[in-house]
This record gives sequence, structure tokens and C-alpha cells, in this order.
Amino acid sequence: MSKTYIPKEISWLSFNERVLQEAENNSIPLLERFKFLGIYSNNLDEYFRVRVATLKKLSKLGAKSKEILGYSPKSTLKKIQEIVLVQNSRFEKIYTSLIKELSKHNIHIVNEGELSQEQSEYVRNFFLTEVRARLMPFLIESDSELPNLTDDAIYLAIQLCNTKTSKKRFALLEIPTDVLPRFVVLPERGGDKYIIYLDDIIRFGLKDIFFIFDFDGLSAYTIKLTKDSELEIADDISESYIDKLSRSLHLRKWGTPVRFIYDRNMPEDLLKILTKKLKFGPEDTVIPADRYNNFKDFMNFPNPGKKKLYNEALAPIQHRDISQGKSILSAIKKKDIMLYFPYHPFSYLTDLLREASIDPHVASIDITLYRLARNSSVINALLNAVRNGKKVTTVVELQARFDEEANIIWGKKLLDEGVRVIYGIPGLKVHAKLLLITRVRNDVVKRFAAVGTGNFNEDTASIYCDHLLLTSNLKITNEVHKAFNFLNINYRKDNYYHLILSPFSLRNKIILLIENEIKNARAGRKAYIHLKLNNLTDKEIINYLYEASTAGVSIKLIVRGMISLVPGIKGLSENIRARGIVDRFLEHSRFMIFYNNGKEECYISSADLMPRNIDRRFEVTCPVFDKNLVNELKKLFQIQWNDNVKARIIDRGLTNKFVKTGKKAFQSQLEIYNYLKEIHSK
Repeated sequence: MSKTYIPKEISWLSFNERVLQEAENNSIPLLERFKFLGIYSNNLDEYFRVRVATLKKLSKLGAKSKEILGYSPKSTLKKIQEIVLVQNSRFEKIYTSLIKELSKHNIHIVNEGELSQEQSEYVRNFFLTEVRARLMPFLIESDSELPNLTDDAIYLAIQLCNTKTSKKRFALLEIPTDVLPRFVVLPERGGDKYIIYLDDIIRFGLKDIFFIFDFDGLSAYTIKLTKDSELEIADDISESYIDKLSRSLHLRKWGTPVRFIYDRNMPEDLLKILTKKLKFGPEDTVIPADRYNNFKDFMNFPNPGKKKLYNEALAPIQHRDISQGKSILSAIKKKDIMLYFPYHPFSYLTDLLREASIDPHVASIDITLYRLARNSSVINALLNAVRNGKKVTTVVELQARFDEEANIIWGKKLLDEGVRVIYGIPGLKVHAKLLLITRVRNDVVKRFAAVGTGNFNEDTASIYCDHLLLTSNLKITNEVHKAFNFLNINYRKDNYYHLILSPFSLRNKIILLIENEIKNARAGRKAYIHLKLNNLTDKEIINYLYEASTAGVSIKLIVRGMISLVPGIKGLSENIRARGIVDRFLEHSRFMIFYNNGKEECYISSADLMPRNIDRRFEVTCPVFDKNLVNELKKLFQIQWNDNVKARIIDRGLTNKFVKTGKKAFQSQLEIYNYLKEIHSK
């Protein structure tokens, strides 16, 4: 590992360790800790499907791969295997301790061998009526190929034995969690609650599936396969973009396996057969684990009805500038408004869209759609606008990773209702979060824009921290209009004086802003840079931040996920400090503050400082002009920087040590809630 750059894949594992720390934390309500186990597991699945899969491809390029990455993919893969095995051991210890803790609250997770007679009858009935018909086992024969195993599904690898003849048979059976709940609540006993895994209900009834074979021993072991899920879309303009993507989605099902997890109690001969048939070698990621897998299902664990096992819900804060039952467009016309989800209600956005859909003077609505809620009120509002005669244009990004199929379906639904749908730009993922409402009255055009850091998605807005600027400022709205023209009219480039667009100008603008701070620091003036990001991996930007540090610029970074920069290196980055916050809400908002000799320049952005966001995506970084909103963002940054409960120090050793300052506990997400509550009650 370089002294000056941390491979982004390694720094990501450090971020996921911070999630694991939350599952370990005794001060967090118990079932919230189970959720963090689920988040950790879900994160790791995607990590292998995308990042590890990419590294494995690059490793086949030999010496050229190091040129592309700047570090060796082979040695990075080896390091990943080491870290993941250590984290897996820690994960299992946490899980075991949480199960014990759960039983202290009279909630028990039991297996098929621990059932009372009444519970056994319940499980047998559930198996016969709900489960049995969905089970389709596949016999593993020595001379046959395995079926195409579903990515990220869980299977039972089954061994049938006849002790008299020493004959064995092996089979695979997918656990149907796509149609049945992973956890089944059993009848209570003496006031205690009991829950069983679907896996164990299947184990309970396995004899009913394999009755045709002569055996006296039957055992089942969990396995899970993770596949390469990066889409490869050939640049063939003769074929429609949606057809290419649909074909790539189909091919994803046949992706190369990148990780194999198995129950460590599995017999050696069964394990050998499976790894051989799956073509896993000594260099591949093979992870021995406990009896259960796919802990992401704990994100949907049954609610046992005990409030103290969950975080207390925070009531949404009503924004002081938006009055209930009054026009939001009129409020935006008076002044810029900054919403901060999940502290403010997402319903403000759907109220705005509903108002626009019935306002007789609104002529058109343009919006970018990246990830949508399962039952999207945003889509409903847009359909209502079309029905009311508005011209509605949506830019639906088909390459929103793992939401591609859902976005194809949404796109078709919008098209069927008369919405103009633009399916992104081939080769340039549209990641910007933009909304433009155009109002025409007496031939006077008035535009209203929303520019955000997160998706127009009410599901994630309840758990992701994101900013959304609502404005009628001509400097911004005219350029949002230009941005939609770019997407609408043959990708025609225009001049932008306020909005900063990727891939055209973000890199140069960030460098100019950093160079300005360097110049001021060298002239003996105060200079600082405060960045709040999800990821910071771009080497050129990192080198400029190193240069700024050596010039004396004070740099504070709050980075949730990947960070390749190494803070605190004497003579290089000693003026850079970095922290990562993991708490009940996902820190997703991106904003940047540059001191600019006392005339702060402040921006919110859809982009992280990564090569893909800067060079290969359509992103929008937006200046914040309103001084009150600039001061609010400065205050929010300071609150987060002062966190001494959920903030970890990001250092060279990726130790994830907690920030410990002051005698009083200061938890930034709660402090932000209280701060916003106070300023919006005035």
C-alpha cells in the first residue's frame, strides 16, 4: 500500500468496518444493531459484485493493470481476502452476542431441533402449505454441470447418506426468499416470542422432498455465490440503448463467480465437489462461515412490538419558509429554500410537484430520475401533470446500478401515459439531481428549480441525509434550463457561468478553487477547505489537496465511504484532517466550502470527487448564493466536525478510532436535528 494513496477498495472495507462497529455498539437499541449487521452484509455483497469483480478482470491484464490502477490488483485482492476473513470472524462474534441479548428480551431465534410440539406442528403446516411447492432440488452428479446459480441467493447444499451401503447423494436447493419471508414468527410460549429462519423450516421438512431415496442420514449446509454484476454495454449506435441494456441485464445472470461462502461444517467431499464445479481455485475468495448467510435480511426483521429495541422516531421538522396549505412556488419566488432530508419531510417535493401539476400557468416540468421509490409519489405527480395538459420530460437513467430493470419498467409506464422519456446518454451516466418547473403568465416566463445531492426517492429520503435547494434565482434556473436542453437536444453544449457540470468543468473548477486557497495561504492570509463527501479517490484532486496542505491551507474532510488520501503525513498532508461518520441515517449529502479570503464559496453537488463522477457522468455542482444558507451549511459542517460519539478518525492505518474530545457527548445527527428544529421554530 502506497504511503500517499490508499487503494479505494481497501478504504471501502474500512468504511464497512465502521458499519460493523455500530452493530457492536451497546448504546444502540438492539434491533438497530441487527439492522447494521444487515447493512454490513448488503454492502459487502455489492462490493464483491462490483469492485472485486472489476479487480479480478484487471488482474488478468498483467503489468498493464498496475498502470491503469496505480497499484497491483493481485496484491489488493489478496489484502481484501485477509481483511474480509478478519471482519467475518468479528461479524460472527457480534451476531452470536446479539442473539444472546435478544433472548434476554424474551425473543428467541430457534432452529428446527429446538421446537416445542406445538411449534413443530405449526412449522410442519407452514412447510406443507407455503414452502414445499416452491422447492425444486437439483441433484449433483459427478459427470454433470451445476445449474446457473442465482447471484446472491442462498442455497442448501444437501447430503443424503445410507450408512449400511456408505452410499452418498448430493443436491442443491434454493431457499425461496424472493417469495417467502426469511424469518417466520412462531406461536408464543409463556409470553416469549419465537422466530425461525426459513432455512430451518426447509431443513425440518427435507425428508418429505427426498422420500424416494433410500437414506438414513440427511444434512443441509448453507452456501452462497456472488457474481460479477458490472454491466458491459457495447457502444453500437445501430441498436437501441434499452435493448442493449436489457441484453446486458440478462447476461448479468451468467456473470463470473467472484465469492463463494459456505457453512464451515460442510463435509469435505461435498465442499470439494462444489468448488470444483464452480471452478474456484486457491486465489479465489472462498469464505468459511457459520450456519446462516444473507444477513441483509435482518434489515427486514419482524417487529416484535417492543419500542425500546428501536431508535425513537424523529418527527419531521416543518420548514419555516413553507406554510402548510400555501403555495410552495410562491415561497420559492420570495427566497431560496434549502431542504435537508430526512430532517425535513420529503412530502414538500411531492407537494411542489402536485401544485405544479394543477397550476394553470405551469407549462412544463423537466426532471432527472436515477433511483425511484417502490411506490413512487414522484411518478404519480408527474403522471397527474401530463393528465392536466403539462409537457413533462423525464431523463430516466437506465444504468442506475441494480435498479436498471425497475427503471426500464418506470420508463415504459411514463411513456404509456404520454410523458417524454429520455433514457440517459449512452456512455455518460446521468447522475445529476435536477427538477425544472416552467411557468408562463402573460407571456412572462418564470422558472423554478430544485437541485439536489440525492435522488427524488421518498424511501431513501427517510434514511439518507441529503440537501435539496429550491430556487427561482435566474443565475441557477436559466442554467438548469440549459442543462435540460443538453439532455433534450442532441447533447448541445452551452456556456455555464454558475452551475458546474461534469464531465465538462468540475475538475478544472475544483482545481481553481484549491489553487485560490493555496495562493491566499502563501500570501499569509487565512485559507481553508471544508469538504463533505461520500468518496474522495481522484488522484489529481488529492495531489492538489496535498499541495494546499504544504502551503498551509487548513483542510477538513468528512468522508463517509472511500478515501484514498492519507491525512497527517509530515511535509505532505499534516494540515489535512479527515473523519467518517456512521450513524442511524446514511450520510449522503455532498457540499464544499472554500474560505476565499472571507467571501466563502459554497457548493452542493450530486458528484463525489472520483474519476467516474468527474469524467464519466453527467453531474451538477451548484453554488449556494443566499448568505443565510451558506451560514447554515457552515454550521452543519461544524456540528458534524464536533461529533465525538459517531465520528471516526480517518488515518494512515485505517484504525477507525473514535474521536474523543470534551466531557460532553456530542452526536452530530441529533445535534443537527435540534439545530434545525430551533432555527425553523423562530
